[in-house]
Parts: sequence; structure tokens; C-alpha cells
Amino acid sequence: MPVNASRRSALKTLALLGSAGAASLLLPGCWKKEEEGAAKSAAAPAVVKSAGDPVVEFKYPDNPAFDLIYLAESLGYFEGTRARPKYVGKIAAPQIIPLVGTGEIDFGMRMVPLVISAIASGLDLKVVSAGGKTLEEAPHMKYFVRKDSAIRTPKDLEGKTIGFNSFGACAEFVTKTYLRQHGVDVNRINWLVVPDNQSEQTLATGNIDLAIIHPPHSGGAEHNPALLRLWSDYDLDRGLGGMAPYSAHGRFIREHPEATRDVVKAIARAANWVNANPEEARRITAQRIGMDLKNVERYAYVENLVISEPPIQYYIDILENEGKIPHGKIKVKDVYTNEFNPFAGLRMPA
Repeated sequence: MPVNASRRSALKTLALLGSAGAASLLLPGCWKKEEEGAAKSAAAPAVVKSAGDPVVEFKYPDNPAFDLIYLAESLGYFEGTRARPKYVGKIAAPQIIPLVGTGEIDFGMRMVPLVISAIASGLDLKVVSAGGKTLEEAPHMKYFVRKDSAIRTPKDLEGKTIGFNSFGACAEFVTKTYLRQHGVDVNRINWLVVPDNQSEQTLATGNIDLAIIHPPHSGGAEHNPALLRLWSDYDLDRGLGGMAPYSAHGRFIREHPEATRDVVKAIARAANWVNANPEEARRITAQRIGMDLKNVERYAYVENLVISEPPIQYYIDILENEGKIPHGKIKVKDVYTNEFNPFAGLRMPA
């Protein structure tokens, strides 16, 4: 997608919010002064359109990954609703939230700190449903070293190279927070971006000293006899930083509140299906991305995808402490809404 002069200007704003690495992930987007009031109104109760509204197509990436949008469609959960996915091709993960923020795609799934940083920069988006849930047996990410390595404690990582999938998201901030809690000088660590699907090999060949890998690719490292798992994010923060929610563009929310509700309901049903059918979900994952089933790790999701505030506040605090956003600029309510989740307040889906 071409980047015009307006978006290049916005990139400079984004760059001021984070490190050079984080800025490289938050691609530029347009933001006009006259849109500020409308953007802020995304949190206000939406005007529900009439029952005769036509089906709305929402733009969504078609990436080679396991995703609740794809699963909901395959399970027929969009049938009879006012929403249908319109796949726009593969989009690199770091581009997803910036493109949701500019409206070039309507929905996207990425980690909370990326959304907070985008909102702080003036982009128009909001978290509309929760996502993944970290369990001890199904963590959001795992930490591996070579078995012949001397690394066994956090302090051992000073002077070493850590490979992780991107700046500005969970792998960076959860890890740095944990290491600082254990007296580690994170500035003495070399942080290297390595895609999840390349991390196992990069670690095994000695090009990095520790790899942080997300499912499903962490399964290969688990089965690699040359590697050793040190921790998971469950060990680090009991999963507080592991929610990977779904966000929507503010204008789409305002113009299509019923379609937004239908999308959230469909993926919530799909998430509950995964929780109830973890082995079948693993088989679907293996088929979709072409992995050996034995290496595919399970996913777990927040029940009904109802958003809770602690995971969001967790990252607001981290981003403020890291100097990525000004203290007090972003409140939890600026980031999310459960308005479009029909299961909010319910224990089980209807």
C-alpha cells in the first residue's frame, strides 16, 4: 500500500512514542484535527442501524496463521449475520495495527501495547474483543536456550543476544519487565528481531542466545533435543501480558455498529469452540499453516472474549514507565469497549 506524505508525517509522530525498533513497527497513518471528536466518540454508545441493513464486508488480512476470523467463517458463524470478511491479502504483523488505525483494514489482531501506542499517537481504533489467554499448559510465548548454553537465570542474559518477533509488543515489554525485576540491566542485552518461524533454527545454529517463540512455532523448539525451555510468560507474569485482542477502526465501529457486533459474536463463539475442542483446533492449525501436527501447540482464549481491564492497565503502566507514552495520557477506557460483545456479563455464550 502506498504511503503518502500525510502518512509519512504521522510516522514521525509514532517514532517519538517508542524506540527506533518500536517505531519501525508502527507504520504511518492519517489523522486530521477535525476527526478527533469523531475518533473519541468510538467509546460512546453506537447508533444501532435497522434490521434491514445489508451485509457489510470488513477488510481483514489473509495471513498464513491460525485466526478466529478464519475459524468463525469455516464454522459458519457469519451465516445469517450482517458481516462477512473481505480478505485483502497477506499483511505483515507489524503493519496490522497501524492499518487498522488508518482504516485501510477494518479489524486486526495484535497485542495490547501496540494498540495503546497507536491510540496515543492519534490513530482511530479501539479494542472490541479479548483474544488469547495464557494458561500454564498453553502459554502465549516460551523462552528457549541451547542445552549446552550456560544460561539458566535472568542475570545470565547480560551480554547475550535475545531473539524475539517484534519491538513494541509483548515479547519486548513482558521480558524487560521480568528481567528488571531480577536486577538485570536490559541495556546490556542485544535485542534482535527474528520471526517466530525462524527462531528455533536461529537459536540452534548459535546466532542468538535465547529465543522467545509464540505458538504454534514454539512446538518445534519443544521437540528439538538440542534446546531447553527456561520459562513461559505464565512463569513471568501469570499470563497478565498474554491477551492478544481484536481491534477495529473507529469509523467502521461508528458506521456499522451491528456488523461490529456480529463480528465480535462470531469470533467469541469460535474462541469458545477452540477452548472446548483444543485437539481439533490443533489439527486445523496444522492444516492451515502446513506444520507437522506433533509440533503444533494449542491455543486458549478468554471465555466469550469479554475484555477485562487488568491486562490493559498492565501495559499502560509499562509504556508509561518505559517512557513510550506520557503519564496519564491514556486511560483504560480509551483503549477498549465491551459494548459490541453480546456475551459481556454472561458466564456462557447464548
